[in-house]
Amino acid sequence: MRLMDIAPAWLTILRGRRPLLSIEITKECPLRCPGCYAYESGHLGAGGPLRLLNDYKGEELVAGVLALARRFRPLHLSIVGGEPLVRHHELGILLPKLADMKIEVQLVTSAVRQIPVAWRDIPGLHIVVSIDGLQREHDERRSPATYERILKHIVGHEITVHCTITRLHLGRPGYLSEFADFWSNCEQVRNIWFSIYTPQEGDESRERLTPPDRQKVVRELAELRDKFPKVKMPSAVLDGYIHPPASPEQCIFAQTTTCISADLKTHVTPCQFGGRPICSECGCMASAGLASIGKHRLGGLVRVSRIFDASKRLGERFAQGAS
Repeated sequence: MRLMDIAPAWLTILRGRRPLLSIEITKECPLRCPGCYAYESGHLGAGGPLRLLNDYKGEELVAGVLALARRFRPLHLSIVGGEPLVRHHELGILLPKLADMKIEVQLVTSAVRQIPVAWRDIPGLHIVVSIDGLQREHDERRSPATYERILKHIVGHEITVHCTITRLHLGRPGYLSEFADFWSNCEQVRNIWFSIYTPQEGDESRERLTPPDRQKVVRELAELRDKFPKVKMPSAVLDGYIHPPASPEQCIFAQTTTCISADLKTHVTPCQFGGRPICSECGCMASAGLASIGKHRLGGLVRVSRIFDASKRLGERFAQGAS
């Protein structure tokens, strides 16, 4: 969300609605990426992993997503998966209709297939391509969505590159700088974002960062944004990586986002990660930024988070009275 969206989002909250919506549009994905939270056994709680759900295709999928958009009336919709481009025919119908509804859409993809050139003219569409490091490591982790395919499939578009930092990225000095340099020199790239790997309870994988790792990453990201203008890492986000929300109840992003899975009815809780994420190690870029903003005091007196909490309670009462 942009600064200009804050006032509309606040009014939405006062009306008892959440301004953000995230939909796992399909359970299908040709990739098998290490650390992908959507396919963890506990992603949907008792419902199990994403792959166990029944999902939709064709007209049913289009109608179902539009019905959710009308029901929740979000300002911003994130389309995730699975791999959304598995449903590229349906998206070709959906995206213009969502634009007509004045909904900003963020499409998160691996760019495993060609992104239709016609989509570049859809108002309010933002394409985010997930890339797991430099070519050697990325191709090993994300084949068949290799560097070669990504570079071919993003031609004609303006995209945001998103990389989730794991401990594996910290084994060689300058690794993240090389990554930022490569994608900064790609003319199709407008922004480069970095998140930090968020572990689930019981996670002992090599992906998980230690507290010193986290401090090191934040220092390095602060240097990268000065060196590479396309690296968009605001101070609010970096501060949020050091001081993440203690729980989903204290996370403004979790409290303002409705997350729906591929059957178009199951809610993903407590946030888009599902399962049991360790909030003290949260690396979600949106959560970090909103958490840091929430700590600011308006006029030096009242924290933004307290205004948010009061607005949320007022909105809930308004919604109850209207129902």
